[in-house]
Amino acid sequence: MVRPTVVIGGSAPHAGHGRRMMVTMKPPRAEPRRYLPGSPFKPPAPPPPAETFAVHDQVTHDKYGLGVILGVEDGIAVLVDFGPQQLRIPFPCAKMTKL
Repeated sequence: MVRPTVVIGGSAPHAGHGRRMMVTMKPPRAEPRRYLPGSPFKPPAPPPPAETFAVHDQVTHDKYGLGVILGVEDGIAVLVDFGPQQLRIPFPCAKMTKL
C-alpha cells in the first residue's frame, strides 16, 4: 500500500530555506457499513450474548487463572476467588470465561 506524503517547505527563500520535510499521513479508518434490508448479502451476525455468572461457578481468567464466583452484582461485576486473592471483575470481561 502506498501512503501519501506531504512536503512541508519548498525552494522559495521564505519557505524553510530550501529544506524539505517528509511527513507520512495515516490512512483513514474504515467505518462499518450499515445493513440495508433489500441487500442480497447476509445480514451481520448478532453480537454474542453476554455470559451470565452465578455463585459457585468455576471460571478461568487469562491473567489470574482458575477461580470460583463468590458474588454477582446485577450485571455490573462479579467477585471471584482466585486462590491467593479475591478480585472484583467488571462486566463485560473478554478475558474471563465460564467453565
